[in-house]
Amino acid sequence: MRPLWGRVALGAGAAATAVLFTVSGTPLLLHHAAALTLPTSAAPVVSPTDGDPDALRVRVLSSRPDTVTGGTALVRVEPPPTVEPHEVRLAADGADVTDALRPVLLPEGGHVLEGLVTDLPEGGSALVATLTEGAAPAPGTPTEARVVVTNHPASGPVFAGPHQDPFVCQTGEFTLAWGGDLGDPSDDDCSVETVVGYVYRTTDGRFAPLPEGGSLPADVARTTTSTGEEVPYTVRVETGTANRSVYETAVLHDPRDPAPDPWTAPEGWNRRLVYKFGGGCPGGWFVQGARTAGVVDHGMLSQGYAVASASLNVFGHNCDDLLAAETMSAVKQRFILSLGVPDHTLGWGSSGGAYQSHQISDNYPGLLDGIVVSQSYPDVGFATVPAVSDALLLRTYAEAHPDALTREEQRAVSGFGTWEGIGAMADAAARIDPRGVCPSALPTEERYHPEDNPDGARCDVFSHARNVYGTDPETGQPRLPLDNVGVQYGLSALLDGAIDADQFLHLNEHVGGFDRDGGVVAERTVGDPTAIRAAHDSGRLLHGGGGLADVPIVDHRPHQDHAPDGDIHMRYHSFSTRERLLAANGTADNHVMLVEAHRGGVFSADQPVAGRALTELDAWVTSAAELARDDPRGAPAEHLRGSRPEWLTDSCWIGDERVVAPQLPLPEGGGDRCADAFPTYGSPRIVAGGPLSSDVVKCRLTDFDEVAHPAEFDEDQAERAREVFADGVCDWSEPGEGQRPPQGPWQSF
Repeated sequence: MRPLWGRVALGAGAAATAVLFTVSGTPLLLHHAAALTLPTSAAPVVSPTDGDPDALRVRVLSSRPDTVTGGTALVRVEPPPTVEPHEVRLAADGADVTDALRPVLLPEGGHVLEGLVTDLPEGGSALVATLTEGAAPAPGTPTEARVVVTNHPASGPVFAGPHQDPFVCQTGEFTLAWGGDLGDPSDDDCSVETVVGYVYRTTDGRFAPLPEGGSLPADVARTTTSTGEEVPYTVRVETGTANRSVYETAVLHDPRDPAPDPWTAPEGWNRRLVYKFGGGCPGGWFVQGARTAGVVDHGMLSQGYAVASASLNVFGHNCDDLLAAETMSAVKQRFILSLGVPDHTLGWGSSGGAYQSHQISDNYPGLLDGIVVSQSYPDVGFATVPAVSDALLLRTYAEAHPDALTREEQRAVSGFGTWEGIGAMADAAARIDPRGVCPSALPTEERYHPEDNPDGARCDVFSHARNVYGTDPETGQPRLPLDNVGVQYGLSALLDGAIDADQFLHLNEHVGGFDRDGGVVAERTVGDPTAIRAAHDSGRLLHGGGGLADVPIVDHRPHQDHAPDGDIHMRYHSFSTRERLLAANGTADNHVMLVEAHRGGVFSADQPVAGRALTELDAWVTSAAELARDDPRGAPAEHLRGSRPEWLTDSCWIGDERVVAPQLPLPEGGGDRCADAFPTYGSPRIVAGGPLSSDVVKCRLTDFDEVAHPAEFDEDQAERAREVFADGVCDWSEPGEGQRPPQGPWQSF
């Protein structure tokens, strides 16, 4: 008598009866539940699948079916409950690959087949699961299931569009965690062979290379993970290349134990993955990068988290969230093929790492399940670039007209917390200058010069994103989604009495704009309509209503608005993100602000507030997933609202005291303790009447009307204003030109 598929699910009181399975003719003997040799699934518990529970199914676990890279995919076949494993066949692109499958136990109960399917052809092909003749599914159940997969080269591209050229390989400069370097690349796509090495934490609190051999050094520390496992503090580090990026993954693993695979997880892994994103932006183009955001991370590894990062997920090497998303997708696949699907993946990043966390979550949902961001911005192109470029215009104006505005008047027009902030922000405008910040690794002769090398590599943020914005057919240069026509610089300062009408008019008459090469010119900047539409349609301007709506966000803000030399990391950016979430979703309950004094140093899970934020985020994501499984038809927003840990509440730390209070964008002296201790300021566009959300690329214009204008002008001033604003003034009560939600997630360019 043939055993039924479900017989292997032995309960606590089940008899110690052996059950014989065969897969592709190979017998598998299963013993009592306490000693089962059948592995558990490579994937975590998931919500119930819609549709017929008795249907035959096949799906890809390691990625979306259309974003497979490198020819290998982790695949699951779910047979009907009355069908045995040996009655299932799987074909890939017409070739039988059933031998790649193995029976596994599901965490939630039940049994499936899983395996690594290799040598998939580039392009589209089908994975087809079938039942053999004689299988006995329920009447009417289809005996075939298929999924179309699209395999891309290991070096990409996948969805971010054509590769950037030139591109400088830097594997020879990449230092391995255990010493040495990756060596020279094997091809023009900067590829190297994947290598695995070990480091360990010493009892005196440092990391060291693990000596080869069968025993551990006497000074190996031990650690207890978040799941209560006490293990030797030895770390497996995998390093290789994916999507032309160097990647690293790290996980606690005792090298004396069996090598990990998707069904043999290291004892010390808590089944969570933290993906680290690095900061920066200027200079982030045309290079592979010689470091990641760092995976040998004590604050994370000591708790059992696996850690992953890649050189193109450091914005100082790649200031393009689209390429960052593609790189993360490829690296996460590599991790899953080595270790299995994590229960969830948490994003971790500061500054440029926050850009990536926000936009990857929103535009490529499923890659991240929760994020901790610090020194955050919504996006680089439209939250940061207008602020820094406006600061450059103000600084240039003040230098050209030194008697026009005092320092305090300049500060009032800028909206920043200090006058020094104007200089700090203006310096950051180098990112829109194609000759502003080229990486040192890019040869000088390959760089753009308007006369000597007009076709050279342009080192600016919009050129780096030309796959999205396109190029001007007349010039061949990237289209620019940058505009300041109709912006009334200093409007709020005028209304507050900080400047007078003549100063206001003189400023707006002479503030100017930018030419195609980021140079300040007398005329205002007119944005390219095609590029502006692309900014909105593609999600390069963070919308907040995509995947980000369903992702817990912990926004950690070390307050720097009063930095003595000024600082680009201003607090209003956190409120810009929250405003966008509110506008898109009607709620921002998934967004928590934690504010403290800036203490210097690198954003780290070893820091008290940031480290607690990670563990609380983990609990939030875990609880929300449990609610989703219990209530699969419930709204994700309700699951997030119902599962948020009590500690994750808008708060600030004044000295050592934690103050729990709603974070409000109040000015200094507003009466709220957190707002008084950590005041929020603004930007030149916000002072000009623009929204706190900072989400208008090009404002809609209306004729200047001195009667309707909130400020008072005499007859001469009104006539002058009509000349200054001959093209009209911004009507911020209306959506911007081309402003609309993105066209959808997982766009390809």
